[in-house]
Amino acid sequence: MTTTFQVSGMTCAHCVKSVTAEVGQVVGAETVDVQLVPGGVSLVSVSSAGPLDPAAVAAAIDEAGYVLVTATP
Repeated sequence: MTTTFQVSGMTCAHCVKSVTAEVGQVVGAETVDVQLVPGGVSLVSVSSAGPLDPAAVAAAIDEAGYVLVTATP
């Protein structure tokens, strides 16, 4: 199962690394793929064997310093 999150505020490779590290710690997250769109809304895709807690992913994105725009299962 892959869930995609739209995230704003990401501008560089360091942003990608920060979000990948934080979201990768969420229970159930197996892989995290970030498509950086500088100056726009980046996509963070999280693969998992089962459902993810969207609130936990949102908290991880916030902890990394960015803003969750939407989530799409």
